[in-house]
Amino acid sequence: LKSVSFELTMLRSQFFSFLFLVVPSLSFVAQRANRISTKCRSSNEIIDFHLDLISKTESLSPTMISGGVSGEGEGRYKGARIGPPPDLPSLLLHNRIVYIGMPLVPSVTELVIAELLYLNYESSTKPIHMYLNCPGTNTSKGVTVGFETEAFAIADCMKYVKPPVYTTAVGQAFGTAAMILSQGHKGNRSALPNASIMLHQPRAQARGQASDIAIKAKEVINNRKISCQMLSKACGKPLDEVERDCGRTFYMTPEEALEYGIIDKVLTLTKSGKSITPKFLDAINIAEGNK
Repeated sequence: LKSVSFELTMLRSQFFSFLFLVVPSLSFVAQRANRISTKCRSSNEIIDFHLDLISKTESLSPTMISGGVSGEGEGRYKGARIGPPPDLPSLLLHNRIVYIGMPLVPSVTELVIAELLYLNYESSTKPIHMYLNCPGTNTSKGVTVGFETEAFAIADCMKYVKPPVYTTAVGQAFGTAAMILSQGHKGNRSALPNASIMLHQPRAQARGQASDIAIKAKEVINNRKISCQMLSKACGKPLDEVERDCGRTFYMTPEEALEYGIIDKVLTLTKSGKSITPKFLDAINIAEGNK
């Protein structure tokens, strides 16, 4: 009897020990499962909320039209459309106009080449109008901010695309910008009456070891040769004369640039000239008339 009582006591202690270990674990598992299910419900509610928000805002999001941005959220005041301002570069691009108004740094070159390639894809026959108010690869203070290869890339792309590129100098076309001006379609290279055209040789600031400076100097001389060759071919002048003129800063008026061969004509505005309504204004009127 004593042995049986002892065994019962041991079994009872083992049973309570089992309950002490298992029951808390089961409780923890239940709590964890409850938390996970709550989080899943919350995540589903959040996803449903965002999907509903997107579906509601899609109808209010502005859409691009030929000449600006329009959307249902627009209002009108005294007959005028009130909404976001139009994207001016897109308006110019819609009318096949490429404007270069900054020094030739990689970001500017990337944008200009992208516009030329897009206009080539859009139409291979309609001309592209390029306006330049650019100091070339230098700032107005003469600090070099870009490489001549930026201008070479634009000039090569102008020759690569099928549409003729009409170039016009507005304000200034200095250095490599003057070279780009001369690369326009023959007979359609022009300048406004008060524009300034300037030729000069490439500038570079080389630092480091003597061997590195020598390598950089060789590259600058090669870029100068390529730029002068492109100018010589476009202007119809001997290469020696162009290299001599580019050896020092050489400013030209539009009339002098016309005589030099960089441009073909000087644009003048006559009082009898009629203003032409841009195409994007017609597109806006058509879009508003269809509402």
